[in-house]
Amino acid sequence: MVISYLLLLLVVVVCAFVVVRVLLYRTGLVYIVKKWWGAMEDCFHVYQSFKVPEINEDTMQENHLYRKVSEYLNSLTSIEDSDFTNLITGKKSNEIVLKLDPNQKIEDRFLGAKLVWVNEEKGEKINGRNLVLKIRKTDKRRILRPYLQHIHTVADEVEQRRRDLKLYINIYSSHQQNGRWKSIPFNHPSTFETIAMEADLKAKVKSDLESFLKAKQYYHRLGRVWKRSYLLYGPSGTGKTSFVAAMANFLGYDVYDLDLSKVSDDSDLKILLLQTTAKSVIVIEDLDRFLIGKSTAVTLSGVLSFMDGLLSSCVAEERIMVFTTNGKENLDQAILRPGRVDVHIHFPLCDFTAFKNLANSYLGLKEHKLFPQVEEIFQNGSSLSAAEIGELMISNRNSPSRAIKTVITALQTDGDGRGNGKIGRRSYVEESGQPAGVFCEGVHSVKDIRKLYGFLRMKSGARSSQSFDSGSQRMDDSGCGAPPGLLHMSFSYWLLKKMNAQLLVKGKRKGQGGKGSL
Repeated sequence: MVISYLLLLLVVVVCAFVVVRVLLYRTGLVYIVKKWWGAMEDCFHVYQSFKVPEINEDTMQENHLYRKVSEYLNSLTSIEDSDFTNLITGKKSNEIVLKLDPNQKIEDRFLGAKLVWVNEEKGEKINGRNLVLKIRKTDKRRILRPYLQHIHTVADEVEQRRRDLKLYINIYSSHQQNGRWKSIPFNHPSTFETIAMEADLKAKVKSDLESFLKAKQYYHRLGRVWKRSYLLYGPSGTGKTSFVAAMANFLGYDVYDLDLSKVSDDSDLKILLLQTTAKSVIVIEDLDRFLIGKSTAVTLSGVLSFMDGLLSSCVAEERIMVFTTNGKENLDQAILRPGRVDVHIHFPLCDFTAFKNLANSYLGLKEHKLFPQVEEIFQNGSSLSAAEIGELMISNRNSPSRAIKTVITALQTDGDGRGNGKIGRRSYVEESGQPAGVFCEGVHSVKDIRKLYGFLRMKSGARSSQSFDSGSQRMDDSGCGAPPGLLHMSFSYWLLKKMNAQLLVKGKRKGQGGKGSL
């Protein structure tokens, strides 16, 4: 009998608990209970208040701390628990921002302590709006200063994400030293999600940039300037410029596009560096063209000083420097040393993996019956740049099959034998490290190799044949077990070199009035 009563009592208690819980959550009583409980808890604590006015009473100017606190409070998820919250449109048309209503409270927690903010608005024109912080006196000494520093950090990050990015270009002026940069809104749509790049390399770059953003104290502890420099090299149209735009959008940094042809001398280059701002990406495109072609008054010494000179050490804080070139073999080794260039990233012509990424992005195709044929063409040494393949896909985007057929035709005509540029995976080299990817030289078609080989063998005789065999043996030995594609590359490279040498001999003979023939 006693056990039955106990079981009955237990069932009644459980049912009552369920009913109370349902009533609390379905009717909103739980929020009233929480509010009453918080009020009772506050009766046993002494709070101290700190007022943050919108206007500084002494200078009658805007109080920047008020703006930072406002940004911080509006970013808190607890703002949704306030009794009244304003919904307004942000800077973008599809952006909705939550803002605290006047005379409403919002709770925050930091290092285990409870803090309460009140948005006071008196309706006065001067000193009418204040944000009041209420903090328990027992927690004040422990958390006040760290909490205010935390507000500064979070507010800066929020402003950085929301602000409009700008693209700056330098203008030539022989008289005016100030205002050398002109800006326009930076609206480039490129992101790391849209660029055609191997997933592992993309992850490495994003990780490197994220580490840079958090490494200010680390760099300073090492006595180094908080900056990072990248060298992007590869043929035109392989995505270097889009990659720079993706970096800027990922970091939320402005872009300074530095045109060396509009720089009068080395001192002018330093002035332009002085006028850049923190949180920016400074880009010099086609660096080899300017230095080799002498199309700028800036010297190699000036470029080296720009990269890591004393002035750069003082004013290049919190900046990313990016240099692009079609081939880094054209650059002086002093430019490439670690410290001046931290990361090397190779942008080759497309291989089959890059083609599949482009097909997925442009056409929404992950697989297609024509993919094996495309892969075979790539393996035979044909290739195009990402820009060329992308344009063909855009032009035929309404018919994916037609788009792929157009790419196949272009690869068989324009892309056949385009192996002078590197074809393969992009590589990522940090400082003096080894590349993360494997690349193969582009190769000529087997048909072209046979023609060249037969032509030279007929003209050069047995001695040339012997030289060819020994040369191919040397290339094979240095290949360390290279695949057949690399052997075709070595044959092609040797044949072209031999043919160029004989053409030079022919030219010299003609210049001397002889009748020499190839």
